Amino acid sequence: MNKREILDEYFIDSRSKLLEVASFLDRLSRAEGASDYRMASLASALNLLNDDQPEKTRRILECFSDPTNEPVDAAPGKGASGAWPGFNGKAG
Repeated sequence: MNKREILDEYFIDSRSKLLEVASFLDRLSRAEGASDYRMASLASALNLLNDDQPEKTRRILECFSDPTNEPVDAAPGKGASGAWPGFNGKAG
């Protein structure tokens, strides 16, 4: 597909998702309390969206992923949080 065809096919869906993220960020900015590691991962991922480097998807996933190789005895918590608590704020 050429750029026009990709835009015709996916623009409205991408626009909707972007507005959903913006709404989420607006709610966060109005809420009280401290941010945590998930917000740091999200902020780093958002910064990667507008750079001119290749492999955005891989680099954004790395903002949320645990890069360690050693298995843990038991996962903390009852479910996945969607981000790695040890993220250092640098990805890509």
